[in-house]
Amino acid sequence: MILKEIANKMAAIYQQNTKVQAVLLAGSVSRGWEDKHSDIELNIFWSEPPTDEDRMIPIHAVSGSVIEFHPHEEEEWAESYLTPQNVKLEISSFLTSTAKKWIKEVVEEYEVDYGKQCMASSVFYGVCLYGDQLINELKKKVKVYPDQLAQNMIEENLALWSRWNNRYALLDRNEWIMLYDLMVGVQKKLLGTLFGLNKLYIHHPSFKWMHKYSELFTLKPDSLDERLSRILIQDVHESIKELELLIQEVFNLVEKHYPDLPFLTVYKGKMSFVRPENKG
Repeated sequence: MILKEIANKMAAIYQQNTKVQAVLLAGSVSRGWEDKHSDIELNIFWSEPPTDEDRMIPIHAVSGSVIEFHPHEEEEWAESYLTPQNVKLEISSFLTSTAKKWIKEVVEEYEVDYGKQCMASSVFYGVCLYGDQLINELKKKVKVYPDQLAQNMIEENLALWSRWNNRYALLDRNEWIMLYDLMVGVQKKLLGTLFGLNKLYIHHPSFKWMHKYSELFTLKPDSLDERLSRILIQDVHESIKELELLIQEVFNLVEKHYPDLPFLTVYKGKMSFVRPENKG
């Protein structure tokens, strides 16, 4: 049985609970990106808080085995379980009021919060399995990515200098853990900038599915995917040079498409600074 068929079967079970207002297929399966490691991600929207029994009923219905079962945290209930066919399901449950509130904060108040953007992204790309009226209402709200959100994302993510200025000191000291942590952090910041520049909601807070981004981005440096991968696997000296070029190219794209952003001049000056060597 393919993953979408299993997702539909599970949606039919969840919708039997009168508290459930909608079931949304999210994640890689909803986008057609699934592979042999993929699980099924379902977002369940509730009219009132689900009890532990509410959450366990669908698991029992398919003789599933619980992997994780989290309490209510940060306005979400989350659990994962395996079916007897060894298919893993990841369930994220939200109050419908929470989903509406988060989406409003993203599209009307221009919050860059990645968790809330992931909700907007799931709704934008997700496949409705139950509750067409609610899901269509939410999809309508996220259809247009606000220009002010794009500017906020660029401002938030293009500020790279605080630790990036120390890259050569870390290299000279062979501080590999700190250096690679810094390099990965800068790559994430560049991707955050490009998501804003391309007016796309963040898909995953840790930038999962990175190899798909070159297909999604219209505005991007040449050979983006190959270069992001190369930075992590080639000689570290070459990686730093590659990342420096990538930063400059992303900055140039921002200047071209948002030349009037007030912080660009300040950002450019700070990014040019490199921690000096002590000659004393």
